[in-house]
Amino acid sequence: MAIQPIGPKAMGNLSRVKQGDSNPGEKPFMETLKESINQTNSLQMEADHAVSDLATGKTQNLHETMIAIEKADVSFQLMMQVRNKILSAYEEMTRMQI
Repeated sequence: MAIQPIGPKAMGNLSRVKQGDSNPGEKPFMETLKESINQTNSLQMEADHAVSDLATGKTQNLHETMIAIEKADVSFQLMMQVRNKILSAYEEMTRMQI
């Protein structure tokens, strides 16, 4: 197996990263974060609807209701952990000396 040397093509990719350009197919972090929050909200609303349907007798399926509740709970816990990591990173950056 031959090891290829670093050429101008690899350096071109590196310079693009330094300039802050992203690949055309990639979404910005903020957009990804907003989509995740919207998805978590959607799961919470589905769980509320499932509980409401179970309470009013529209459905008798307790298993699907519990699955919807757990999906919403896990999604919310993940969102909170991501928020905590983002806040931790922000606090670390504010403590950095320039």
